[in-house]
Order: sequence, then C-alpha cells, then structure tokens
Amino acid sequence: MGAHWIHGPSPGNPIFCLATSYGLLGPEAAREENQQAEAGGHPPLASVTYSSSGRALSPQVVSEAHDLFNTLLASARAFQGAEEPPAPSVGQYLRAEIARRVPAQAGCEEDAWQLRLAILAACLKLECCISGTHSMDLVALEPFGEYVSLPGLDCTFPGTSSHSGYSSLPDRMVSALPEGILLLSKAVRTIQWRGSFCEEGDETRDFPVRVECEDGDTFLADHVIVTVPLGFLKEHHQNFFQPPLPKRKAEAICRLGFGTNNKIFLEFEKPFWEPQQQLLEVVWEDESPLEEPSADLEANWFKKLIGFVVLQPPEQHGHVLCGFIAGKESEYMETLSDAEVLSTMTRVLRTLTGTALVTPNPPPRETHTRISGSHPKSMPAGNPCLPAPRSVLRSQWHSAPYTRGSYSYVAVGSSGDDIDVLAQPLPEEPEDPRPLQLLFAGEATHRTFYSTTHGALLSGWREAERLNQLFEAPSPAPRL
Repeated sequence: MGAHWIHGPSPGNPIFCLATSYGLLGPEAAREENQQAEAGGHPPLASVTYSSSGRALSPQVVSEAHDLFNTLLASARAFQGAEEPPAPSVGQYLRAEIARRVPAQAGCEEDAWQLRLAILAACLKLECCISGTHSMDLVALEPFGEYVSLPGLDCTFPGTSSHSGYSSLPDRMVSALPEGILLLSKAVRTIQWRGSFCEEGDETRDFPVRVECEDGDTFLADHVIVTVPLGFLKEHHQNFFQPPLPKRKAEAICRLGFGTNNKIFLEFEKPFWEPQQQLLEVVWEDESPLEEPSADLEANWFKKLIGFVVLQPPEQHGHVLCGFIAGKESEYMETLSDAEVLSTMTRVLRTLTGTALVTPNPPPRETHTRISGSHPKSMPAGNPCLPAPRSVLRSQWHSAPYTRGSYSYVAVGSSGDDIDVLAQPLPEEPEDPRPLQLLFAGEATHRTFYSTTHGALLSGWREAERLNQLFEAPSPAPRL
C-alpha cells in the first residue's frame, strides 16, 4: 500500500545495500549491468499504451512523445542556481516548451498532432505521481534539479512466503531489537520540550522533553527524533509541539509541498493482458497539456490515472493490476466507496480495451445506480465482454490522520533551504546546555533524496549520528 520500488538500486542506495545484505532481492537486482543502468527515476517496464478510443497505440508514436518529454524534463533540471529561471514552476516551463516544440504544422494531420499532445498530457500525469503533487505547476523550477536520481534499474522486493514487499525490510531491521522496546499503535498527542520534567517520586534527575500519548501515557527523554510525515506537521505543528516551533521552521513546513499518490489494486480471475506486459499505460485522446484539465472531479477523477502495473509474479500475487493516481483526483477517489471505485475502474478498462478484443455478441443493456465518474459523455461503453475485477483494494494516504498525503516536493515559493531548516535540531542556540532535544528525520528532511525511502533511511541515520557525536566522550589529553 506504501512504497513500491527501490529507486536506483545500486551501491550508493542504503535500502539496496541493506536489502542485499538480508538476501531480500532477486538475482536480477544483483546483476552489475542492472546496477549501472541510468533509469532517471522511471521504472522501465515492457508496456502497452491503451487510448480512450479503445485501441492500443503505436509503440513508436508513444516512444517518440516519451523521448521528447524526457528531454524537456532533463532540461528543466538545468536551472538549479539560476537567478531568473524562465518560469516559476516545472509545469509552466514544460508547457511553454511543448507549445514551442509541438506546433500545429501546416499539412500535419490534425489527429496525429492531437494524439502527440494527449501522450504528453499522460507524461505530465506520470510526473505528478513521481513528484507526489496535484500539478507540476505547483513544483518549483529552480530547485528541481537538486533531486538526485541514483543509477540502477528500479526493482521491487519479490517477497517470500513469510514476508511481502517493502515490509520485509523493516521486519528484518526490527528483528535485531530487544523484545518489547518498540511500541506500535501508540499515538502521540504532544511533545513538550525546553522543560524540566521529573519521574514521579524521583527528583534527582530531570529531563527537557516530555512526550504525552493520546492514551495518557507519558515518556520523559533527553532527545526525541521526530519522523512524522510533513503532511501531519502541516496540519498539527502548532499544537503538537509545546512551546510551538520557531517561526523559521514553521514557515518552512508551510512552504514545502506535500501531495497524495495512491494505488488502486484490481484482482482478476484471469488476466486480459499478455504475459510479457508489465505496464498498461492510459492516454485520453481528447486531452492536451496546453489546456486546463477539467475541475469536475466527480465526472473526471479517473482520467488522472496513469495506468496499471502488473504485479509480478502471478504465482505469488494472483492476477493483479496496480493503478497509480495522484493529486486532488486521488483525494476525491478516497471519498468513494469500494463499489464505486470498482465500478468506475471496470468501465475504464472496458473503454480502453474496447476494440482490442473482438466482441461477437451485442453489448448487454446495463442497469446501474450511481457510478461516480462514469457519465456516458466522458466514457464510452467500450468492451462489455471484459470481466469486472473480482476485488479492489486501494490506499487512502490523504485520509490517513497521521500522514495526510504521501510525500514531499519542493513547491513554488520554497527551496532546498527549507528542507535544511526542517532538518535542523532544536533548540537552535548552539550554546544551549540541553542540546538536541528535538531532532527531525523523514524523507522531507533530505535535500537531495526527498520523497524516497532511501532519503528517509539516510535522514534517520543522520540524526542518530548527531546523537553519537554528542555522546562520544572527549579524548583524554595526551600525556607529556
């Protein structure tokens, strides 16, 4: 439901190194050439691209549009440090470049031009998923190039009979801890710092930090490492910390971006896709990056879906597709029932495969109650013979009270400096007699690897090392 890939599985990625040392990855990930491949943060998967007219698009046409988009995206990373970037946001820059590079040429077939724009619109949606944002218009252009993509072909955890997916890694890490040291489902109400707190009946030792839980339990500490998501901090930092955070840190929390990227899993009795297909991409032919997308979420939320990844191997997962959807449409999806999501996804897939499968029988008349987003105008009937998925499972990261979204991005109006400010421990005064009371970790505190699990892990190690340095006794003076 959460993290999917190891992005950039190579020796510079601590997640990859840990997973390898625990023997959690398959033989493909260990291959030298896989570790050296430059994937640019995009998992390269064998794919087929379906369009809203119910046909599989020409791989060459799709590839050419993708190549153009990736070229423009690479050029968007070149403005780091520029005093006057050509646009405030990545989205505005990309749209201006697309308008310049894909003009309506005289003699050029209108359909071919429109299709190219539609594929580029789909590329923008994919980038929204990768960046965890509603729109690339919200992502700042100047700091965009600070994010670092590690080499390596993105891979997943193949899983075993006892472990599945990413959770196999923390399971192994936690197994080394003493029994009873890790408390789960222990919600924290407030963190009081800059105090002088004593254990009941013991006045000999006081602590600067007091953590109060929602069940009334309290913990006293010299140091607390706070790793809650930026989405939670945006909503609760004023009351979560007592006294409140310094103005500089509160403003950094406010300026940085935090968006939603959700998954929709669909389980099928039998696959309708070919065995070699790993990704089913989606292109809505009436869309263009040069036009404003519809604001009618109820009618069009499903159009933000970038497509479906085929979960591998089927022997372990069954026949399961995993759809990805970001932004306000993704948040709207969270408000629907499972039945509504399943019904809309069925209609989407029938639309996309409409002419891909031969349907000898006339389509049966459908009777339906409210199917969100399935208005006849926005979605043709398509291929009625495609069986509906037998079950649906989806993440709801925006509704989850302790996340309120998925991961961070550097928004227009913010910069990498805000990430560094968020990462700074408190109190700020270096001469404070009780240093490092509050330390901050999590993906949103890593300047070059934000939004990733390796960024989150490295940020935790960074704060642990701060404490190691503090606790290291000074070396005794050499004897003369």
